Amino acid sequence: MALDEALLENVSRLGKPVLRFYGWTEPAATFGYFQKFSEVERATLLRPLIRRPTGGGIVPHDADWTYSFVVPPNHEWYSLKAIESYRRVHEWIQNAFEKLKIETELAPNCKKSLPGQCFVGNEKFDLLWHGKKIAGAAQRRNKLGLLIQGSVQPPPISLTRTDWENAMRGLAQTDWKIKWSEFSPDAVLQERANGLSLQKYSQNSYNRKR
Repeated sequence: MALDEALLENVSRLGKPVLRFYGWTEPAATFGYFQKFSEVERATLLRPLIRRPTGGGIVPHDADWTYSFVVPPNHEWYSLKAIESYRRVHEWIQNAFEKLKIETELAPNCKKSLPGQCFVGNEKFDLLWHGKKIAGAAQRRNKLGLLIQGSVQPPPISLTRTDWENAMRGLAQTDWKIKWSEFSPDAVLQERANGLSLQKYSQNSYNRKR
């Protein structure tokens, strides 16, 4: 969470979008910036509970494939309406699964669930496999840029995360003529991420503040 927020703060300085894939060292849950901690605490047994810099509901993390996509204000994605950037990122994931011979569909409408439970129901344009939600996301757009944080709960079939990540990168190269380069946080970005981790995301006072 800290590195994703630091990326949003620094993406204009970096001058290009950043796609980040990451995982979890232990079971945990993240929850939306505007959610009440007391309600989240009652809704899931997962611990630790970490408040995201984006909106949305409770997302369980363990074996999921987590990613973030950050774009600067001068990028095409920044000018999209929230519903369109949401649809576009899930079309990207859908096409990656199609490349791997896995058929999925975008949810045509919202399916209500228990409050705050991200993967119980679905929002419009979430990604479904056999009618079950397998990918959702949350966004934050401000003057600094656009941050999309997403989670893919892979279907129970023979599929590796590496294959999916390669499919995501390959499609961007083919469809949007993107030339990928390896990204490593510079000293400024790493220092900011470390500070946010220590002073914000690891603090009960922040995670419980609402």
